[in-house]
Amino acid sequence: MTQPASRTPSPNRTPARERSRGGDRVRSGTGGRWPMPDRSLIATVLGVPPLAAIGIAAVLTAAGVLFDLARAGTLGVVFTICYVVGCVLAVVWVRRSGLFGPMVQPPLLLAVAVPVVVLVAGSQKPGAGVAERLLVIGAPLVNSFPTMAWVTGIVVAIGAFRLVVQRPLDGEPAPRVSKADAARARAAERAAVSRPAPARGPRPSERDAARGAARTSRSPRRS
Repeated sequence: MTQPASRTPSPNRTPARERSRGGDRVRSGTGGRWPMPDRSLIATVLGVPPLAAIGIAAVLTAAGVLFDLARAGTLGVVFTICYVVGCVLAVVWVRRSGLFGPMVQPPLLLAVAVPVVVLVAGSQKPGAGVAERLLVIGAPLVNSFPTMAWVTGIVVAIGAFRLVVQRPLDGEPAPRVSKADAARARAAERAAVSRPAPARGPRPSERDAARGAARTSRSPRRS
């Protein structure tokens, strides 16, 4: 008698796949690489959502603006460092499928963060008019324009690099199957084919017909 073959993993399933805690994403490929739409610039690091990436850059930029305005009354080195680190970190860490927001955020972030921080910090004089308030808000924006220009260029370059290199968007190629897994799968298929089929008894309709014929043959014939 042939013993039933033990279940072996399918060739399409490899140990390189791992499910995350949420169960909604699959870590696939060799080396623990994440799927292309969910990965950051580094293939083994899971990317953050676009809103989270923009929030990181906004928090760092606002902190730099507030520190420099409170210390020197104008934007300086601390703002530049926080602004550069926030924008670059956002475009590097964001998911591949959400690159658009972090790529276009540097000028928008500066145009929003600086006026908001200036108004909240209250650096303008109490009796200042509209023109003086606009000057207080506009001066940091004008002074930080060169920084905004080259930071935008760096962020766009990193984003374009990711768009070109990290393809395809729809999915990754199927993971490679090792020779040992393929051999076990073939052995399981051969065992399943060579296994003898179980003997089948007569169908219910055939059994009923046979019983009816036996009863007819046993009953005495009427003259």
